[in-house]
Amino acid sequence: MKLGLNLGYWQRHADDATEVVQTAERLGYDSVWTAEAYGSDAFTPLAWYGARTRRIKLGTSVAQLSARTPVATAMTAMTLDHLTGGRLLLGVGASGPQVVEGWYGQPFPRPLARTREYVEIMRKVWRREEPVTNEGPHYPLPLPGGLGKPLKLITHPLRPDIPVYIGAEGPKNVAMAAEIAQGWLPLFTFPSKISELYGEFPEGFDVAAMVMVAITDDVRSALDGVKMMLSLYIGGMGAKSRNFHADIVGRMGYAEAASRIQALYLAGRRQEAFDAIPDELADGISLVGPPGRIKERLQLWRDSPVTNLLVMGPRDERSLTTVRDLVLG
Repeated sequence: MKLGLNLGYWQRHADDATEVVQTAERLGYDSVWTAEAYGSDAFTPLAWYGARTRRIKLGTSVAQLSARTPVATAMTAMTLDHLTGGRLLLGVGASGPQVVEGWYGQPFPRPLARTREYVEIMRKVWRREEPVTNEGPHYPLPLPGGLGKPLKLITHPLRPDIPVYIGAEGPKNVAMAAEIAQGWLPLFTFPSKISELYGEFPEGFDVAAMVMVAITDDVRSALDGVKMMLSLYIGGMGAKSRNFHADIVGRMGYAEAASRIQALYLAGRRQEAFDAIPDELADGISLVGPPGRIKERLQLWRDSPVTNLLVMGPRDERSLTTVRDLVLG
């Protein structure tokens, strides 16, 4: 199992994690990942960290499709991959209608077909086999009826096959990721239920699961931290009629709880929404407690299809070292 560090996106204040990334690289972490929602973008921090490191891989988890056209993302990825000596892992995802329509002002039609088309165009750009055209309904190239003509990327990519990862939660989207991408970035992972929910994955496919980690003797407090995050995502990160995070929690076997959590959260009863989250759910998707407890629970992840553990939470050298020893030791 590989080990990565997921920094997420900035919260209220700017977060330069250069020292954390350099420590992770020195300790042997395989990758570091950044994210975007409606604050900091995913690529700029990676360029910053890439200029200050030499080996650690640099991943986006995830770059939102609606934030950039396919060729804009392809150019950004190609540029960053060149500047960092071929270290980019490009994670992309459709996000959800709340962000796509509310933040980017874009429609949210057929996310699976749109993702497939997006990835196909990026690969055409990187391969440089011919001027890029696309007849798909979501990203037609050139624009029909206009004065544009097909173009070819000027710069030769360092790698014409930059690894693509897809952030996906629904079974059809995950199946598509296994078909067209090098990896899958699940947000909430109940390791013992992955095979039941999604079936088998191709050999060499990277299941890079994000997991909240807290090394502490206070298990109760650590679980409450996980529950705080879950209450936000299940309750508030999505529309009432379409919340992919609530859906995945439902498929894990907590549909009744997810419905209640969302209803309470949207009604402004956030403490009750927090209280409605089962401890079993919070514990199942995280690794919290003293090192011995985490070591024991890590076996569930080793026995699952997960091939890459992207830890969220540890920032100081002692915690990063403990996690490294537990996962890679």
